[in-house]
Amino acid sequence: MAMLSFEKKYRVRGGTLIGGDLFDFWVGPFYVGFFGITTIFFVIVGVGLILWGAALGPTWNIWKISINPPPASYGLALAPMADGGIWQIVTICAIGAFGSWALREVEICRKLGIGYHVPFAFGVAIFAYVSLVVIRPIMMGSWSHGFPYGIISHLDWVSATGYKYGNFHYNPAHMIAITFFFTTCLALALHGGLILSATNPKKGEAVKSPEHENSFFRDAIGYSVGTLGIHRVGLFLALNAGVWSAICIVISGPFWPENLPWSEWWNWWLTMPIWGP
Repeated sequence: MAMLSFEKKYRVRGGTLIGGDLFDFWVGPFYVGFFGITTIFFVIVGVGLILWGAALGPTWNIWKISINPPPASYGLALAPMADGGIWQIVTICAIGAFGSWALREVEICRKLGIGYHVPFAFGVAIFAYVSLVVIRPIMMGSWSHGFPYGIISHLDWVSATGYKYGNFHYNPAHMIAITFFFTTCLALALHGGLILSATNPKKGEAVKSPEHENSFFRDAIGYSVGTLGIHRVGLFLALNAGVWSAICIVISGPFWPENLPWSEWWNWWLTMPIWGP
């Protein structure tokens, strides 16, 4: 509630991309804007279509409900609603909702006079999603290569995609992406643990300052990147995790054939002359 005491100071007019003052309004503590309305529209339509697809059967079990892409026979054409068309429109709604949310973030940044780091970072996540359901299927020539919208069916798709290439863990881009994911978790754990340890002292002790935080890492690893630097490092790690994940899946199929193990890619290393004749 303390935040609300000065929130009104930042509710400035302007900064909108579309609609001017007409859509420049809040609902409670939330800024809406034109793109807030479009986000709500796409979410309602997309969720409604998913419920319709679930109603077509064969189950209402939340773990087994699946909205599947069209069969390969349709290629890149529009499919009948009951045979993959729902998946196509849900995909459009998802991209519309994600894109609208990012543009709404842009408007908020413009109002506050800050950089576009947040919508840019979210844009990388959108790019990773689009690479799975639009870019790769188009490059493969069929919407059937997109992943289904379901819990168990999605996990099955991930597993099956990995086995199509013998062992997906040999995919070099997959290796880089996983490295960035784990390093992001490590950086977040180190940073979050440090902040809590400094600002949540024992009863009767004073809250520690950033100088204490910097001293900890200087003593632990010999260097401290600083309070601003750690957030730049965290953003760099997180964005690279998303980017290399997209690269990982896009090169699998369009540039590396299915049913050929990724381990074969490493033959260039095994045949280097440094290993002998």
